[in-house]
Amino acid sequence: MPSSKQYDFNSVGESAASLQRRAIAAAAEVSASPIGIKTPLEFGLEKDGLLRMHRNIEDTIADNLRNLLLTNHGERIFLYDFGANLRELAFELGTEDGDIEAISRIKSAVQKYLPFVNLQTLETVQIPQTYTEPSRVIVKITYTVPVLNSKTRLTEVIFSTAS
Repeated sequence: MPSSKQYDFNSVGESAASLQRRAIAAAAEVSASPIGIKTPLEFGLEKDGLLRMHRNIEDTIADNLRNLLLTNHGERIFLYDFGANLRELAFELGTEDGDIEAISRIKSAVQKYLPFVNLQTLETVQIPQTYTEPSRVIVKITYTVPVLNSKTRLTEVIFSTAS
């Protein structure tokens, strides 16, 4: 008569590979948690809820930096000096004096509100007026976030220079 053994599946543990896959999946789920609201505001998708959310810290920082650059003093309630206050320089951007003043304002705002951002370069590009578009100036800033060991990133903001 052949011998047989019966095993209960609940009595056998998980393999090391299975545990590792579960740990990676759990870590991905945690990192996929919402970090901040994405701007400009959009209606949320599935997991987001009412508004679209960032799930990556680098994207959140890029969004916050762009908002800091686009905000002028006095536009943020209870934080009068929040922002780089660049809009009033829109006609001067692209000149040496205007760019130096912009660098000073950006550096000051970033040091105060986003001190973990390491600014690298500023580039201004003037786009002349056409029949369908007003004249504009694009401000391009490259930066890194050393605490995240991030690669160099670029953010752009556009200011209209038409009256």
